[in-house]
Parts: sequence; C-alpha cells; structure tokens
Amino acid sequence: MKTNVSLYGVRMPAEWEKHEATIIAWPHNKNDWPGKFTPIHWVYAEIVKRLSYNEKVIIITRGAEQKATILAALKKNYADTNNVDFLIRDTDRSWMRDTSPAFVSNIGGERIAVHFRFNGWAKYDNWKKDYKIPASLASKIKIPVVKAEYNNKHVVLEGGGIDSNGYGTLLTTEECLLDPKQQVRNPGFTAEDYTSVFKQYMGIEQIIWLGKGIAGDDTHGHIDDLCRFVNKNTVLLCLEKNEYDENYTRLKENEERLQGIKLHSGEKLNVIPLPMPEPLWFDGMRLPASYANFYIANNTVLVPTFNDPSDKDALGIISEVFPGRKTVGINSVDLVWGLGTLHCLTHELPA
Repeated sequence: MKTNVSLYGVRMPAEWEKHEATIIAWPHNKNDWPGKFTPIHWVYAEIVKRLSYNEKVIIITRGAEQKATILAALKKNYADTNNVDFLIRDTDRSWMRDTSPAFVSNIGGERIAVHFRFNGWAKYDNWKKDYKIPASLASKIKIPVVKAEYNNKHVVLEGGGIDSNGYGTLLTTEECLLDPKQQVRNPGFTAEDYTSVFKQYMGIEQIIWLGKGIAGDDTHGHIDDLCRFVNKNTVLLCLEKNEYDENYTRLKENEERLQGIKLHSGEKLNVIPLPMPEPLWFDGMRLPASYANFYIANNTVLVPTFNDPSDKDALGIISEVFPGRKTVGINSVDLVWGLGTLHCLTHELPA
C-alpha cells in the first residue's frame, strides 16, 4: 500500500457522477445461488449489455476459459463487447459493491483507491481472495491505493453499508456498523470512531444514522437495500404499507429519524417513499428483495424487479428522480436468491 498519497481535501463522488467504468466480477460460486445458479450468468449478461451501451464494463474473471464463456454469453445477448474489458483474478465471491475499494479524489483531482478491509461481512470464511481485489483493481486502473487504518487497525467496511451524496453527507445504519454482538465489523468502534474514519478517508462531514435494515438482509443492515441518495439533498426511503410485515416498524422508525434532517450543506433533506415488493421467499428463507438496490450508470438506472405489483410504481418513482437517464428493470427473482441484487454486484469507477 502506498503511504505518500495526499488525502488533503479528499471527496467521495456520488454514484450519479460521471463514471469511467462499472466493475463487476463474473459469478462462479454456485453456493451463492444453490439450485438456481444456471440462469444467473444470463442475468449478468443482461446487466452487462445494458451497461455496455453507456460506459465501459470491467469484468473480473478467473481465467481465459471463463473469459471465453463470458464473451460467448455477451455476444448472444447483444452486449457491446468493444466496451468490455477484463481483469483476470481469482475471487471467492462476486459482490463487487463490498469487495471493491472506495474511490475518492483529493484536492488536486488525483483519484485514490481506499482499501477498506473485507472479512466476509463478519460472517463467512471465504473472503481471503476477495480481500486482494482493491490492490488488483488499483494496479489495473493505475491509480494509487491507500490502506484505511485507524488506531493501527485495518478498518472493515463494505460499500453496500454506506451511501454518499458527494457533498460530505453519508448514510449508514446502526445495525450494520454499531451492533456490538452480531456480525461485528470493528469491535469496540463507536459512532465517533466512524466519524473520524469517514472524515479522513472520504471527506465526510456528516453521518446520518438509520436504525435497522430490511428483513432477510444477510449483511445485517446494509443501507443500499433501505435508503439511497438520488441527488445531493434527496433520498428514496423504502417503506412497507403492510403493518403486519416484519419490515413495517423498522422502516417507519427510519422514516421518523429522517424527519427534519438538515444536511451538512444547510439544505433540508427531502425524503421520497419507495414501495417494498411483497415478501419473497425461497426454500424457507425470506429474501432481501428491495427496489432500493438500484444501480446508477452514466445514462441509465438499472432497477431490480420481482414480478410484483409494485414493480411498475417503483420504476416510475425512480425514473422521475433521474429524468436524464433511462430507467430499466432487471428481473431479479433468481438473482436475489444470492441475497443481493444489482447494486450489490456492481461498483462504479468515477471518471
């Protein structure tokens, strides 16, 4: 890791700012989609197709044989393969939102890859290959990488656990980062410790703490299934209308937390409700189906859909807040069996 990189005036761009590329890792771990793995690579092919029309896509693949299989699938699906690049690197999983570095820029405009530690969401053992992804990506892109340390410890953080507006404000949840007993990322860390870390490495001046994430979330409270910035002073917040559903109270409590919030910039926070799909179950498990797991690309927004009556409403709401982008639904009924969807498997590389 480089140590002579300046973090003075560092800023974390918002997802809707211009991308150089989108990063994904082609799936290979069948345990992520037990009994449903076969259709998953076609879902990925559809995602790459939609992205490749708008920006470059960097695909992490395990080797030449898988690369050939990927190219064949992309061509069958009419993706723009001229806009696809590859990084050959072995991985444990394919959830790039959480294993990629956090990309920031300093006051001189230099891009920096901040390497937060990935440890399998403080739950799984197969993460050691994924831990090396930030250095590999930084090397390919030819930008410096810095290790996020605090009190001589490598800080654990996943990209799905935070959301930034690009103007110094960040969203996260207490369930993900401050639970002292379950899936503890950084034992002993307080809200003040995270304030220091986010300020130093991402230029964050304000953290908005929500409470709990949605039911079925394997990550224990990731914000990207719950609440997302869509411009510097507006968020989409998931709300559940069925008062008997497990999500009803926890989402209502998060709505209450956001009432009257003033942002670091001095502006009032606007909150737009986003519906939840009906509960989605498979093999006895509640799945984390959420429209908030959308991904904002240069000229399009990819939105997970679930063959649900609320699909149309969610697509309409998201299209209204991104008037300059085409909103595209991606059927994610099979994808969410892996306990994540579109935002979880992508990561933007800011221009």
